[in-house]
Amino acid sequence: MKRRSAILAIVLFPFLASCQEPKTQPATPAAPTTETKPAPAKKVRLKTNKGDIVIELNAEKAPVTVENFLGYVNKKHYDGTVFHRVIDGFMIQGGGFAVEAGKLVEKASGKGIKNEGQNGLTNDRGTVAMARTSDPDSATAQFFINVKDNAGLNFPSNGGYAVFGKVTEGMEVVDKIKAVATGQKELTMRHPATGEKITMPSGDVPVENVVILAATVE
Repeated sequence: MKRRSAILAIVLFPFLASCQEPKTQPATPAAPTTETKPAPAKKVRLKTNKGDIVIELNAEKAPVTVENFLGYVNKKHYDGTVFHRVIDGFMIQGGGFAVEAGKLVEKASGKGIKNEGQNGLTNDRGTVAMARTSDPDSATAQFFINVKDNAGLNFPSNGGYAVFGKVTEGMEVVDKIKAVATGQKELTMRHPATGEKITMPSGDVPVENVVILAATVE
């Protein structure tokens, strides 16, 4: 209360001493307020030979991953790629291999990106995350869609697998894909160190190719 009295004395003293009306300054017009609305979330449609899947991207929580994913979409990288790893009760993985002369061959991709596995998004059913090696910062183009809650993929487990979106349409298509017959096929891939093409057998590959015909931004 003493502090407030002192402040009042400082403010009022000139007026009382001069006994004059204080000069009033013209009011400064208030700046117009503009309501900023968040930008609408971008969506990507995966048109597959099993039906369409629409993914809503979360650029707020996973900016690096979303930018990377959209880069591949815009370059038409995903067109013609397949879901090459399908495990019912776990996830479906794609975006890396295309059919060439009847064989599954890995497409060239860019450098690995920073892992955003600590962004608070969890690998729940219907979410989309980046596939990678044991190196947390090795994700390039391949992604996977969780077909169940996979808490074991969340941070801090190996840095966490970065979720960057969720399926908003076509989860029935995802369920159709997860149920396809799978087996062992040879995959031609690039050696991570030398870039040389090597052919290796891989399990959990769909017997009939599940193809992403086109990926487009909505």
